[in-house]
Amino acid sequence: MTSLTEFFNKHEDETLKGISHKNSLIKRNIIAHMAINGECTLSELTKELHISVPTITKLVQELVDENIVSDLGKVETPGGRRPNVFGLANSAIYFAGVNVGRDNMRFLITDLQNNIIKEENDFTFELQDRPQCMERICTSIEEFIANCGIDRGKILGLGVCMTGRVNPETGRSYKYFTSSEQSLRDLLEERVGIRVLLENDTRARCYAEYTCGKSKDDRNVLYLHMGRGVAIGIVVDGQLYRGKSGFAGEFGHIPFFDNEIICSCGKKGCLETEVSGIAIEDKMCRMIEKGVNTILREQYDQQKTIHIDDIIAAAKNDDNLSIELIEEAGEKVGKAVAFLINTFNPETVIVGGNLAAAGDYIMLP
Repeated sequence: MTSLTEFFNKHEDETLKGISHKNSLIKRNIIAHMAINGECTLSELTKELHISVPTITKLVQELVDENIVSDLGKVETPGGRRPNVFGLANSAIYFAGVNVGRDNMRFLITDLQNNIIKEENDFTFELQDRPQCMERICTSIEEFIANCGIDRGKILGLGVCMTGRVNPETGRSYKYFTSSEQSLRDLLEERVGIRVLLENDTRARCYAEYTCGKSKDDRNVLYLHMGRGVAIGIVVDGQLYRGKSGFAGEFGHIPFFDNEIICSCGKKGCLETEVSGIAIEDKMCRMIEKGVNTILREQYDQQKTIHIDDIIAAAKNDDNLSIELIEEAGEKVGKAVAFLINTFNPETVIVGGNLAAAGDYIMLP
């Protein structure tokens, strides 16, 4: 095997045939089982994968020789012969991840244990539906992977999550970069040369919380993301729910309010127009222009903009206006969450995003 990327990206109709093809598929299943379940013995693999002991023994040894699987030695048992336990070598496989946010990009390399090997942030980035922005995304990913210090052949895949309507099956964003006949996923794969998974940012966060957070034992979970926008991720019976077209979770664009504020989606009165980070920023700017006192006045006079993170920091510094605006948003979004609870009856509702950092100022209302 020349690289894990090639190993996992081989299609069923390519060069491998017969026994070689079957063994390649079994080895993929062994790796996948260890990635999900962790260390295991040969007998456990035989039972879970329904493969004979001689075949499992042979293929696991091949993976050990290829430095993909490690022989971790004998495991203690109540009696009888002690079996060897095997696990994936952390240095065998890596994953790259990119979050394309509205006003920043974040780049990560992780190993099989979800340890962050490399991390970079670009806070000068602004997401715009323009070819120049697409070029910057591609160039930034290429530079990060080239300089991350990891052998490119060991990077199994690139996960890209971004805001807006995203269908991971078609690999398309239906809000950004829609003019090309190629899907966004295919464009990125062509440029970067690594298999790409495209996902909505809120669903990606929901999946991360569900698989790695405190709620991983629950089967029905809602993740409410309160950043500069508002959206939800949905886990039903242990599975991430995307909906027919991959657009499930656009909670912020439900018209909850009878106001004349036009949302980014083009409708009036969406939940986002009152409780999102952008809505709170706009309210703060309007209140400052009306002369309401706040410790953010000097910053606004200099920059003419206020970010939601600045408002949260001011609230924690006992700024009354910031506290009032966050509490008002908390009360309104709480009523919307009550609608979700009555509809989905989840075991857990997780609140994330910028506004989660406001703590009791957002949660108590």
